[in-house]
Amino acid sequence: MEGDEDASGPMIDEIYANGSVGDDSRRGKTRAIISGEQLDIEAYAGLYQGRTKIMRLLFIADHCGAGGGGNSGMQMEALRMAYDEIKRGENTQLFREVVQKIDGRLGPAYAMDATWCEMVDRRAEQRKDKLENELNAYRTNLIKESIRMGYNDFGDFYYAHGQLGDAFKSYVRTRDYCTTSKHIIHMCMCAILVSIEMGQFTHVTSYISKAEQTPESLDPVAVSKLRCAAGLAHLEAKKYKLAARKLLEVGPELGNSYNEVIAPQDVATYGGLCALASFDRAELKSKVIDNINFRNFLELVPEVRELINDFYSSHYASCLDYLGNLKANLLLDIHLHDHVETLYDQIRNKALIQYTHPFVSVDLRMMANAFKTSVAGLEKELEALITDNQIQARIDSHNKILYARHADQRNATFQRVLQTGREFDQDVRAMLLRANLIKHEYNQRASRKL
Repeated sequence: MEGDEDASGPMIDEIYANGSVGDDSRRGKTRAIISGEQLDIEAYAGLYQGRTKIMRLLFIADHCGAGGGGNSGMQMEALRMAYDEIKRGENTQLFREVVQKIDGRLGPAYAMDATWCEMVDRRAEQRKDKLENELNAYRTNLIKESIRMGYNDFGDFYYAHGQLGDAFKSYVRTRDYCTTSKHIIHMCMCAILVSIEMGQFTHVTSYISKAEQTPESLDPVAVSKLRCAAGLAHLEAKKYKLAARKLLEVGPELGNSYNEVIAPQDVATYGGLCALASFDRAELKSKVIDNINFRNFLELVPEVRELINDFYSSHYASCLDYLGNLKANLLLDIHLHDHVETLYDQIRNKALIQYTHPFVSVDLRMMANAFKTSVAGLEKELEALITDNQIQARIDSHNKILYARHADQRNATFQRVLQTGREFDQDVRAMLLRANLIKHEYNQRASRKL
């Protein structure tokens, strides 16, 4: 490999450290890779509460069963925990769906509990009648605060029973009866929560904007929650750079206060991966690595912290190992699973670009070793990047060398000088012509003849 100056010595040692597998002395300099372990479902579920906990468990069950990774043990564990969690609530419809998914595979203890369903449904009907009577009384008396609370109670009721559409409508109806900015914030937060559960991220963005119109009533925790919701909305829209910026702005005061939507570990994972995929080197340093607030989140997910540091330090082999180990678990994440492949491709492409940037020529065999791929596979990746104009280079397929196309600075300077000279000559000629026209009063004579 040949650098612009002398690339031998420390630079070559660094490249071998990234790419070599057999040299134990050099491998000793890199950090040990945490092995990819099966997701600890109990620990994972413990990060969340409420409906999102159940939906995440069901998502794992759907994606690691026979139709997913084929891990029936994980599927049964997720369904068992979902069953137990639903029994603590009032959503009988979701309970019936989970029982159907279990299909008797967990024994009689996790069979259909018709008595529980009937009792919950009967109690729900009584609660609904009571709420309707109270709301009608409040409307008759025209007490705005009571009407607001009545609609809010209806929203809570519908949300608890899984009727998200009705819950959203009830929360939004409280808007006309809000008398303070804090009431507006509460309405927006409830609407955002239900919209995220429904996957309606246009509503999420809309109500974030409404909440931000009353900044005087937003405490630091509420601001962090809104930034988390905005990050999820941008992630869903595949606007990874905007998602990263929002998640990187989340303050440490968030803690576990928003675990009905997102855990602090998710902030680190989503924000870190989106930043890696979309930020340039300077942004990665200033907004991620040197970001003291975000560092608190990264400490919760050491693998993400290490892969970001490895990427910035050009330890691509180590970085790609971390990514490979994380992938299986990230594909079981309810928000991130659709974006894993895209984010991984973008991160890998950035790594390829950064690897080739400092060099005049690169040995493709050594580079393939660093990126844990074949030379033929690497050539295809580089061809795509060259075609897309992301790498200025050409490939010598016979000798397996990538040659950079560096601009000829000497020739470019001469061309600029010549162009400047031509423009100067043209300007001087134009000024002389104008001076001669004025000197001989050409314009005045022409006007007299007319």
